[in-house]
Amino acid sequence: MASTSDIRNGLCIKFNHDIYKIIEFLHVKPGKGPAFVRTKLRSLTNGKVLDNTFSAGHKIDVVRVETQTYQFLYPEGNDFHFMNIESFEQITLNKNILDAPDLLKEGTNVMVQINTETDLPLSVDMPASIILEVTYTEPGLKGNTATNATKPATVETGATINVPLFINEGDKIKIDTTSSSYMERVKE
Repeated sequence: MASTSDIRNGLCIKFNHDIYKIIEFLHVKPGKGPAFVRTKLRSLTNGKVLDNTFSAGHKIDVVRVETQTYQFLYPEGNDFHFMNIESFEQITLNKNILDAPDLLKEGTNVMVQINTETDLPLSVDMPASIILEVTYTEPGLKGNTATNATKPATVETGATINVPLFINEGDKIKIDTTSSSYMERVKE
């Protein structure tokens, strides 16, 4: 049994007869009254996000997880197929378990958290950033580098990302997988 002082991003806990992953948390010490921890939890069974507040010192039931590296093979409807890079064992996960399924490129390595009690996959941790090629965007004009204006661009996985005006088709861009936002243009 752990307490609220052990809460961190990525921690998996049992709560309300389900298993949740902590996405965000904030320890709050108001001037008046007891401290508390404000959390944002994602259900690992159905993908729903829940806001919850734990009082300071509240006991939480932590789920023991093991992290293994898997390679993304291909999507098939709402199912995504992965292969363990050590044992070559394949698993199929539903789209709602993934944080940013529209940014997954075939061959990308991800970290899969597996419940040690049931040997079932709980969640998939994407790399912090991913490099993808822009397949469609409106053409950029010379001199459009000084403003903070953006335009939509479609990348090779089919996702739409807002990018600066100077990005053109064929450019490779680095994307932050947590916020699905443009980070920088990648030179080859």
